Amino acid sequence: MTERQSYDIETDTILFAGGEEIDVAAIGSANEPWWNRTLCAVNDTWVRLGVMEGDFHWHKHDDTDEFFLVLEGLLDIELGDRMVTLRPGQAFTVPRGVMHCPHARERSVVLMVERAGVVPTGN
Repeated sequence: MTERQSYDIETDTILFAGGEEIDVAAIGSANEPWWNRTLCAVNDTWVRLGVMEGDFHWHKHDDTDEFFLVLEGLLDIELGDRMVTLRPGQAFTVPRGVMHCPHARERSVVLMVERAGVVPTGN
């Protein structure tokens, strides 16, 4: 079992309103792992940015899918039956209810799209 890290995750604030430009690269480079914030809301979803390094923990989201797009670094998403490896420009959707464990093998910046109100650490 992976030791649970200390995460700097904020879900109460949306950093940018619709119509505002967002410099995702600058935000990603300005923060340290395990930083995670909601950049903006799009309809009923949140677009979140995570800066990761190391292992997250096994978790699932019972009521929502989770989309990962790697912008920088290398992200492995461990599932019960396989490992999905994502490099910059690659993406993967973890279906709702599926146990998964993200592993950032190096400092990685990842854009995530999730249903608004999701608890990023899982159910």
